[in-house]
Amino acid sequence: MTTPAIRRIQEQAIGSLWFTCAIFAVLTVCFILGYLFYNGYPAFVQIGLQDFLFGLDWNPTGSPPSYGILSLIVGTILVMIGAMVLAVPLGIASAIFISELAGPRLRNIIKPAVELLAGIPSVVYGFFGLVVLTNWIRVSFDVPTGETWLAGSILLGIMALPTIVSVSEDAINAVPREYKEGSLAIGATGWQTISKVIIPSALSGITAAVILGIGRAIGETMAVLMVTGNAAVVPEPIWNVLSPIRTLTATLGIETGEVPIGSLHYNALFAIAVVLLIITLIINLSATFILDRIRHAQTGSADTKRLFSQDTSVQIRRFLQYGFLGMVLLLVVVAAGILPCLVLLVVLIAISILWKRVSPKITQKIAYSCMFAAVGIVLAILAIILLDIIMKGLPVISWEFIFGYPSNLGRAGGIFPAIVGTIYLVIGAIMIALPIGIGATIYLSEYTREGLVTKTIRTGVDLLNGTPSIVFGLFGFAFLVIFVGLGVSLLTGWIVLALMILPTIIRTSEEALKSIPNEVREGSLALGASKWQTIRKVVLPAAVPGIITGTILSIGRAAGETAPILFTAVVFSTRFLPSSIFEPVMALPYYLYILSTSIPGAKQYAYGTALVLLVIVTLFYGAAVLLRTRFQKSIRW
Repeated sequence: MTTPAIRRIQEQAIGSLWFTCAIFAVLTVCFILGYLFYNGYPAFVQIGLQDFLFGLDWNPTGSPPSYGILSLIVGTILVMIGAMVLAVPLGIASAIFISELAGPRLRNIIKPAVELLAGIPSVVYGFFGLVVLTNWIRVSFDVPTGETWLAGSILLGIMALPTIVSVSEDAINAVPREYKEGSLAIGATGWQTISKVIIPSALSGITAAVILGIGRAIGETMAVLMVTGNAAVVPEPIWNVLSPIRTLTATLGIETGEVPIGSLHYNALFAIAVVLLIITLIINLSATFILDRIRHAQTGSADTKRLFSQDTSVQIRRFLQYGFLGMVLLLVVVAAGILPCLVLLVVLIAISILWKRVSPKITQKIAYSCMFAAVGIVLAILAIILLDIIMKGLPVISWEFIFGYPSNLGRAGGIFPAIVGTIYLVIGAIMIALPIGIGATIYLSEYTREGLVTKTIRTGVDLLNGTPSIVFGLFGFAFLVIFVGLGVSLLTGWIVLALMILPTIIRTSEEALKSIPNEVREGSLALGASKWQTIRKVVLPAAVPGIITGTILSIGRAAGETAPILFTAVVFSTRFLPSSIFEPVMALPYYLYILSTSIPGAKQYAYGTALVLLVIVTLFYGAAVLLRTRFQKSIRW
């Protein structure tokens, strides 16, 4: 057999291996959805689809039990609406400020601050909401408890801000600068240019940002579980924002660990997961579709661009305008009633009429002041959260706290086993996800052209990325812990976390490989190197900084997650480090959750745990930001 034939066989084998890695994400999504439906189907049959979806009473332990999830769906939607009313205006205004108004130095301060908001673990948000936000609501509104719909909406709004800011800013930056220069050249003010040229041109991307923000709010578990009161009721009256509520994700987080295996209650929880997963899949597919339309319009023909800008953009702009106004009015109706809503509507109409009569210079000053205030609010939120945790957590930090073992149910001792357990979980998840992710990236970037297969794989990656973390936890509990028999163990936690962080590694690594010019590949091939030799010795070494950035981001996310390991990998307290991958471990996020929700008198140690977890995750995200900045500056292709 000739050497070229052997080389050809080797190339085909390597290509097949990378294809297997790439298709893994699609197969995983299909398997998770299929397994959830398989376990949830008996509930749909026995309860009845109509009674399950539209029944108001969720009481599986009652006599007789009831399994209606409408109150859970309503709670999820209400919390999401409130979160978007807060996050959308603040997020879009902040994105405009960062992209169009902030100078380079100010931008270099604000962008990392927004990214830091994204890096704060959800359990830390939940802890802050539980001890600070709910107490503020209780005192300010003179109610028995601050664990309410309002608390959940405020917290989720803060958590959705980074997604909306980041994606909106990318959309605004993608608008050709010629548009801005042309508008200014014909005498338009800066605000007229932003409001009538740049924003309409970027509106599709902003729409995708809002949709992704909605997905972030709907899929969140730990924060809403800790601050909304978890009462499976529809608020009475419906506009009572101070009523406790329960969401779909919180129900899974509360009841999965205690439900009898194989019972109707067990199947009903899987049916809830199916409903939740379908909702999030629709949301993420919508965002993906819109972003694909944007890319197609940017790279397509002139007719396509004109059609997109004159048709789709106008429709989306009207949808956002009326949709956002509708959300505001709905929240006012929900919060205060019909009469205040009518008053607000009259006020908005009056403002819109008077606004047209104000001079452009005054309009610009007012608009710029609002955007500056929005950024100030975002930075103030970050400062309040960080200062509260640092000031109350720092006195707890000591040598004994870092390297000691917990005692008295976490009210004394240290958190060393939780720190080590978190490190073990992260290392194992990266060891599983990194080779699969890089293999998938190599296939997508080097072994295939844009087409149906590539689009299917990328869609699978996006859907895997948008899957709520509690769904990973439920799947891991049912399939890995019970069906496969791995039990609650370190190995189960590795697998679940690896599935969760895989899309991050694939997307960041793919961007790194795409940044390598084709001329580099062509030069290597021209010298007689094979395709795999070119990838291994030329392309991958040049893309290492970007791959490392994605890996660090994945480490930060894995270290801060609670929901996926809730039923699969962790215990609250142990005096010993694990000696086998089949033993459970302690982990900082879960330890913080139990300290703050179940252990009276442990508030001080919970603050110390929150500070340590925040520092660890922040270091990972900070390293990723610095590495990305250095990599961008060092590129001189």
